[in-house]
Amino acid sequence: MPSLDYLVIAPHPDDAELGAGGTILLLKSQGARVGVLDLTSGEPTPHGSPEIRRRETDAATAILGLDWRGNLGLPNRALVADLEARRQLAVVLRELRPRVLFAPYWEDAHPDHVAASALVDAARFHAKLTKTDMAGEPCYPERIIYYFSVHLRLHLRPSFVLDISAHIDRKAEALACFRSQFIDGRQTTPPTFLDELRERARYWGWVIGAGYGEPFLCREEVGLKGLRDLF
Repeated sequence: MPSLDYLVIAPHPDDAELGAGGTILLLKSQGARVGVLDLTSGEPTPHGSPEIRRRETDAATAILGLDWRGNLGLPNRALVADLEARRQLAVVLRELRPRVLFAPYWEDAHPDHVAASALVDAARFHAKLTKTDMAGEPCYPERIIYYFSVHLRLHLRPSFVLDISAHIDRKAEALACFRSQFIDGRQTTPPTFLDELRERARYWGWVIGAGYGEPFLCREEVGLKGLRDLF
């Protein structure tokens, strides 16, 4: 398949939508090729099942208009950034050849999220190796951008915030596809969990003088070619 411009790597189906759903829609509107790789099935959960989660993921994928989505099949609740998982992810990177990776922020209460972040860091380097029996040609994505899909109530200073105002409603539709995770068994009177997610996006939009936003963090410096798009 043609190379991707951006690949969002998620510990579970729904994390990409939570942390970067609006950005995915924004990138697609700009003509970029965007994919999502879920590392695990995300199951078991209290109100879900593998079959339910697959249906929910398919529905959200259609709303996002992704060019590719896959699942690495690593164990949910027991994700480990070991050598074998690193190799499996590196092979996918060598196949898809994304220019930029999105990974979960490295600090969280959920061990799968912490392991996923470390795994992306390691696999990015592993994918560039030569003199290896891994399939595909060496690939080293230019940058890792970290998104926030965390269980801790953190307030960090992001490297930048993207304006997703034009895409907030579609992001909400994609999130609502995961009914077993965000609706069933949760509070039904306002503010619901989905209401709170929208309010958080409104806050990040307010920070940059826009309607709605999504925050991101980079370990490496962010470079600009001009100031035209600064708020």
